[in-house]
Amino acid sequence: MSTTLAARRVARPAVRAWWRDAAGLTAWLSVLFVVALWVSGRGLQDLSTDFFNSTGRLTGLLSADLLLLQVLPMARIPWVERSYGQDELARRHRLVGFTSITLLTAHLVLITLGYAATDRSGVLAEAWALVTTYPGMLLATAGTATLAMVAVTSVRAARRRLRYESWHLLHLYAYLGVGLALPHQLWTGADFTASPVATAFWWTAYASAAGAVLAFRVGLPVWLNVRHRLVVEQVVPEGRGVVSVYLRGRDLDRLPVAAGQFFVWRFVSGPGWTRGKPFSLSAAPDGHRLRITAKDLGEGSRRLATLRPGTPALFEGPYGRLTATVRKGRKLALFASGIGITPLRALLDEFPYRPGEAVLFQRAGTAADLLFRRELEDLAARRGIRIHYLLGRRSRDRASWLPAGYAPVPDEQVLRHLVPGIAEHDVYVCGPDAWSHAVVETARRAGVPAGRVHSERFDW
Repeated sequence: MSTTLAARRVARPAVRAWWRDAAGLTAWLSVLFVVALWVSGRGLQDLSTDFFNSTGRLTGLLSADLLLLQVLPMARIPWVERSYGQDELARRHRLVGFTSITLLTAHLVLITLGYAATDRSGVLAEAWALVTTYPGMLLATAGTATLAMVAVTSVRAARRRLRYESWHLLHLYAYLGVGLALPHQLWTGADFTASPVATAFWWTAYASAAGAVLAFRVGLPVWLNVRHRLVVEQVVPEGRGVVSVYLRGRDLDRLPVAAGQFFVWRFVSGPGWTRGKPFSLSAAPDGHRLRITAKDLGEGSRRLATLRPGTPALFEGPYGRLTATVRKGRKLALFASGIGITPLRALLDEFPYRPGEAVLFQRAGTAADLLFRRELEDLAARRGIRIHYLLGRRSRDRASWLPAGYAPVPDEQVLRHLVPGIAEHDVYVCGPDAWSHAVVETARRAGVPAGRVHSERFDW
């Protein structure tokens, strides 16, 4: 599937440096505006006379704003996703989501205490009265329970026990939880309707969150699938438990995708086809075909080997920023372990570089486990790539990305020896989390600036 860079006429996703700043600034301004609404509603003055209700109002307002903000990172807004990358957006989504749930819990406790003090009643009795007698509170309680379930299943220990497909389905209930909270906010939340400005802000915030989800999680994928109509062309074994799927479609030169990116795929074949699975491109897009490669690591990847030519393929994306857009200089050092070679294989096809300017480290248990060996050695012969195969067991005595045979020598010393002038290289890393972390730390200790180290986690 290799072609020369000059021969390709493929649409590339645009990235603007100011997109990231604009997205972050918008989020912070919304939080400051919410605090300003609280202040304008005598929030500060009420602290001395009605502390619980005043702070309860503030935590409720901030929680509502963060609930909407945490929807946006996962709405797959293209310019936001390209600026941050899915791993960074997922991290921020979790941080904002957990903060929102914490503030929501504080809001419930503080308001209950405040009302109980005003009514001179017990806390439990007051809580029951709030839930059963105030408009919209039953729906809000159901929404809170739904959001709590999502939060619990988002904890790392819980995620490890769940299949990706199960976790993803549960996570979609966050949208339901946010929607169930809206009636309570409109019917009993005085701060939401206290002024035309407040009302306009909250309706705009809800409409923006809902619109982003509908436009980019639903509308855009539907449009792209109708436009390109991808189908399986062939399935090719690549090694033990590894297959490549070649796909063809219409107008693929107009699909804005770059080497290093991934899609969420659904192949319309057999039970379970509705469950999406992320797979990276393993060859640079050439405007005619796409290729993905996966290892048998579960039900989703195992199904690829059974696909037949002509099977319709539905996709979401492209996603990810492990692309040429983050590259700073000409020299390249790429580090891949196992199936992590797939996006880097595509990058080596697409990147411009002269002989001697690119070096690849490929980690595998044995030589038989090396993927794309023939393709990579052909690239090495044609374009002057240096390849180092890292075979064998890793050291058990330290967290290292090198085989055990290198154990007597510090990792950064080995890296400087194998890649002279490593600090002048852009470092791209893809592999299991612990291995990738070891590579990143070694590169930084070897003097590579943080802005030249590029890695993207594909966990959830």
